[in-house]
Amino acid sequence: MSNILQAIYEGLLQTGWVEAIAVIAGIVSVWYSRKENILVYPTGLINTTFYIYLSYKGHLLGEASVNLYYTIMSVYGWYLWTRKKEDHKTLALEITSSTQKEWLQQIGFFSLFYIVIFVSLSYAKTAFAPEAIPWADALSSATAYTGMWLMAKKKVESWIWWILTNITSIPLYFIKGYAFTSVQFVVLLILAIAGLQSWRQKAKMVKQ
Repeated sequence: MSNILQAIYEGLLQTGWVEAIAVIAGIVSVWYSRKENILVYPTGLINTTFYIYLSYKGHLLGEASVNLYYTIMSVYGWYLWTRKKEDHKTLALEITSSTQKEWLQQIGFFSLFYIVIFVSLSYAKTAFAPEAIPWADALSSATAYTGMWLMAKKKVESWIWWILTNITSIPLYFIKGYAFTSVQFVVLLILAIAGLQSWRQKAKMVKQ
């Protein structure tokens, strides 16, 4: 245990300013998403653009693709979250829970991306990126793809996928030498659990 704590401490000392800014922006973004605040997207864009660079540098090609996807979906989500109803005052999108059909769509969405990313990274590992970890990177990436898609639609279940993403990402980034980012995912895991509880309550209020 002491060796792990020492490794985390040494990793934090070696944290660069790019990773530090990305981590802070990521935590702030998730905090805003839990509050259903539109600032989730501008702060999220700072996080994702910085992590595209860091992921590529660390041979986490699946995660690099995730952050590119995050960037695109942040713009899309920003648009959806600001749309108004015909009265031009009430927001058109509300927090809701997924139906059984939507759950099946989510599982299919996740499975498709996992297979595509895993196969792509397995090829990359043998061709030019020997440090890639296909199964773990694909799992972290595919759950994140699913979570971001559902977050844009204000689905409660987005937080379940975020929880899975965070659990997978904690050891993945630590192994790659991004200790500060691993600590970030611990914080994000806690926020995701809180976010799931908060959005479940809001979804119940929408039904009433």
